[in-house]
Amino acid sequence: MSTISSPDPTDSSLTPMMSHYLVVKQQNPDCLLFYRMGDFYEMFFADAELAARALDITLTKRGKYQDQDIPMAGVPVHAAEAYLSRLIRQGIRVAVAEQMEDPAEAKKRGGKSMVRRDVVRILTPGTLTEDTLLDARRHNWLAAITETGGHMALAALDLSTGQVQAAPVRQGGLAAALQRLEPSEILVPERLLQLEHLFEIFADWKAQLTPLPTVRFDPDNAKKRLEQVYGVGTLDGFGAFSRAEISATGTLIDYVDLTQRGKLPRLSPPVRLGESGILEIDAATARSLELTRTLSGERKGSLLACIDRTVTGGGARLLHGWLVAPLTDMAAIRRRQDMLAFFADRSTVRAGVRERLKAAPDLERPLSRLALGRGGPRDLAAIRDGLAAAADLRLVLTAPDLKPLPDDLATTLDALRPETGLIDRLKRALAEELPLMARDGGFIAKDYAVELDHQLSLRDDARRHIAALQARYVNETNISTLKIKHNNIIGYYIEVTAQHADKLGEPFIHRQTLAGAARFTTVELAELESEVSKARDRALAMELKLFEDLVGEVMARAEVVVEAARALATLDVVAALADLAIDCNYARPIVSEDRAFEIVGGRHPVVEAMLPEGPSAFVANGCTLSDGQLWLLTGPNMAGKSTYLRQNALIVLLAQMGSFVPAVSAKVGIVDRLFSRVGAADDLARGRSTFMVEMVETAAILNNATDRSLVILDEIGRGTATFDGLSIAWAAVEHLVGVNRCRSLFATHYHELTALQGRHETIACHSMRVKEWQGNVVFLHEVASGAADRSYGIHVARLAGLPAAAITRAEEVLALLETGEQSSALTRLADDLPLFAAVVQRTSVATPAVQDKLRDALAEIDPDALTPRDALEALYRLKSLN
Repeated sequence: MSTISSPDPTDSSLTPMMSHYLVVKQQNPDCLLFYRMGDFYEMFFADAELAARALDITLTKRGKYQDQDIPMAGVPVHAAEAYLSRLIRQGIRVAVAEQMEDPAEAKKRGGKSMVRRDVVRILTPGTLTEDTLLDARRHNWLAAITETGGHMALAALDLSTGQVQAAPVRQGGLAAALQRLEPSEILVPERLLQLEHLFEIFADWKAQLTPLPTVRFDPDNAKKRLEQVYGVGTLDGFGAFSRAEISATGTLIDYVDLTQRGKLPRLSPPVRLGESGILEIDAATARSLELTRTLSGERKGSLLACIDRTVTGGGARLLHGWLVAPLTDMAAIRRRQDMLAFFADRSTVRAGVRERLKAAPDLERPLSRLALGRGGPRDLAAIRDGLAAAADLRLVLTAPDLKPLPDDLATTLDALRPETGLIDRLKRALAEELPLMARDGGFIAKDYAVELDHQLSLRDDARRHIAALQARYVNETNISTLKIKHNNIIGYYIEVTAQHADKLGEPFIHRQTLAGAARFTTVELAELESEVSKARDRALAMELKLFEDLVGEVMARAEVVVEAARALATLDVVAALADLAIDCNYARPIVSEDRAFEIVGGRHPVVEAMLPEGPSAFVANGCTLSDGQLWLLTGPNMAGKSTYLRQNALIVLLAQMGSFVPAVSAKVGIVDRLFSRVGAADDLARGRSTFMVEMVETAAILNNATDRSLVILDEIGRGTATFDGLSIAWAAVEHLVGVNRCRSLFATHYHELTALQGRHETIACHSMRVKEWQGNVVFLHEVASGAADRSYGIHVARLAGLPAAAITRAEEVLALLETGEQSSALTRLADDLPLFAAVVQRTSVATPAVQDKLRDALAEIDPDALTPRDALEALYRLKSLN
């Protein structure tokens, strides 16, 4: 079925419905149009073909245009969210056009009047609110980037929770800011896409970019828009926002207004994140340390998955935010630690709080849906249950025997206001079993509204009359299979099998004939149907009015709900981190303003948790870095160098997010930026080799690390020739200690670098301990002072399963190269053809027992007495013994 190009909505050959569809499509050219037709969302022309491919649904046809069949595809309304989720994941924007009136209203205007339809929202990755389309444990950020007057800013809005934030972005800091947020969609002025210095950054986020005309980012219009939305005369009360920050934030609001067709959720005042308030983690470091995802892209195995014991969606989102944006404010860090210590010291209280939190639904996302007119009865129930849990927790934690409370915990409890009036009304109003949508009815509890109960009684009485009518018709006609049924198209009808159709005369009126049945009605049934329909419609209208009243009461207390939601999230995070600290023996770190770094018995939290023998099997190691000191770490592969490097970086992150850390004790001087270059990867999409990626990341470290930074580097220079790699590694070490003057851990196989220890007092050599035993090596995973004497690479190769002949040859080559005369050794190696030596080695690897059997078998053979056949059999026999 070929695509019809550029259908003309004004073409008189089109039906009114198809013409209107094309008009709406022209108004939303960059979206796939979901056009509501009864119980289905239908798509036509090119949209139908796209939907059929993307959703793997049947492509049909409806009518013709220019003598060609019009492609059509559709999805049921009740299952639409599942299909929308698949489209959004494929980067397809969707405009949803709903029926804006009841078909009965359209009929009043004339028999051929079309039901009025209009687009009610545009779904994009950054503007989702439905639970089925979102990850409950992650924010769904819509971000905007702009540059005004030479200053760049990044703003973000989560439509599902109403949170808004903005931050200035320094030159070179945009990649780190985006990595922290991981936005689902990024609004960017078309002008910025042309800037060469941003090209590489935007390439990483190409799938999330939504270019907009630069004029949409006008800071003056944005300022007016924000003042209007927040109902203020000036934004100064929210913070000292720059024009760039105002521009980005205002553009977000406009975009939400556009996609939600004039509806805005309840938006929290914008929070300004200062440049110096957060520990900066660039994208390469976040990937290397596997903070929120592993290198393979999975959550399992990441640091977040390891430490996340939260039991609520809001708590999980807050924990994620703490982890990707650790603090640099020592006082704020200590206040978080105080809250953790409170719960860590009180196991019974902690367990009770966590148990109550499990009963607390998400509050922010239901509130946002209700504000957008997209919520249902279950969202009201979530508000009810969440506020009830908040009131219960406040009662537990304000018990006299728990005082005095840490300052931040006391502030958190103040936000758990006992809104008993709202809770009580929602408890009385809502039924036990609730439908998803208010339009389905049946969600108001009995005895809450007298008039509603009356209408429901009339409706149910009419249904009983219909059941009685069916019984009478069965008795009068002697047709036991006669049924009174209902559907949304023809309403109530009488159905009998085809063989009984001729038996029905007066008062039965024929309506439809099907393949195996016939349908009838009667005047009496029509009158009863009218009564049922009227009672049902009146009852539903009353329920919808009550629903609006309940939503209005909730929205009148929106601020209270939001404060309770964030207080519950905070309690969830600190109680969960305290639970982790007790179970895994984490210690409270000392954070300080100096540049200390003293870890005693540090452990890698993820590796420790994944050991099959349990956490006790992990070999703990300490680290002491004074101001500007660099530890040069040597030792073989497989000995634990990379694990050791990462664990120290992760301890810093955990300490500055306010958590306890996997160590016996720890003192961490505040780190402003964390840099990690551990592991190897290429970037084929950009034509970068592994070595090129390594050099780009190393350059970023050397150019941006400050004297307050922590740098961990692993195997710099290994991807090129030996002397080139050694030279680069040498220069990098000297730059770190001489220019950056930051705390650093530098792992290497270039033993020549250990000579730097005597030249720079801030360089200290350490190594991973190894024990040799009967020709094998045992990795002790312990860090000790001093340099390793060799790399034990051949031992690791043997563990990896290289053939014995190759191992033997490698040992010979190593022995020759270690003579010191490299040029002559290389010449001898090139001239030596070790073919027969390899054969000898391959035949000499038999065990002593096998060698004895071979020797005995050979002694029994008399070569002079063997026939050719006997010799062949003897050879086979010897071969079987090997």
